[in-house]
Amino acid sequence: METMPESSELALNFALKSHPGRIRPLNEDAVGADPAIGLFILADGLGGYNAGEVASTMTVSMLLTDLGTQLARANGSPDTFDPTEALRSALVAMNSAIFRAALNSSAYEGMATTVVIAWFLGGRLWVAHAGDSRLYRLRSGSLEQITRDHSFSQELVDAGMVSAEEARVLPAKNLVTKALGATPDLEPEVHDYDVLPGDIVLMCSDGLTEMVSHLEIGGLITGCGYDVVESARRLIDLANEAGGRDNTSVILVRVATPDALLEAAEEPVEADVDADAAVQGEAEVALELPEPVVH
Repeated sequence: METMPESSELALNFALKSHPGRIRPLNEDAVGADPAIGLFILADGLGGYNAGEVASTMTVSMLLTDLGTQLARANGSPDTFDPTEALRSALVAMNSAIFRAALNSSAYEGMATTVVIAWFLGGRLWVAHAGDSRLYRLRSGSLEQITRDHSFSQELVDAGMVSAEEARVLPAKNLVTKALGATPDLEPEVHDYDVLPGDIVLMCSDGLTEMVSHLEIGGLITGCGYDVVESARRLIDLANEAGGRDNTSVILVRVATPDALLEAAEEPVEADVDADAAVQGEAEVALELPEPVVH
């Protein structure tokens, strides 16, 4: 069985890309990263008009700051750092902030956002999410959906009432059962996973998964030779070629082999997307990450 090296260093190659699609006038998705601490975030705003864009942009910006601050504070403290609790508390606070903002402004009434977070720490991957934005892992040529949608259609699949393919075309497929800001209280879903050299993590909004099948996604990344930059570009193109009915955003992160460490990036990367152009971030970084202790 293959295992991670003793060192907590990981070499991550990543690409972020977002596009408004062919129908929507506004891109309500947001993507961002702080590669220096192995943190990647994607959000898909809900609520229409500019409210969804506000919720998703708030989420990415504030979570990057909050989680980075928590980790920096822990690095200067003798106390152990629990990524699960850090993610949970950050998402609970974010949910409250969005809910309060929606209550206090008629322009933002009803706004909410999905979110999915990937955080590479100490040779492991912590994943947190709410809604139907997804995280997949491609390992040894096999693509696996790691997150389970918080959605009405997923509940029908779980109950055996429809198949996964049938769920993709249901009229209520976009109805989420959990999202940041949708209710006063939120209990986020947080899990951690092992990481192996060669793993590719894909984070995406439902603009991709509604247009492109599981098999097509895995085949495209494999066909691109696991090049995350080219894969990100082509996944967006594929969604648009299939109709582009929604905004589409992807984040791809490839775990390089231990001897492929590259010069570390120093500044956070945040893609500020709009309806006029797709904005992407691409880089290769070497990360020296602290060893977190999970209680």
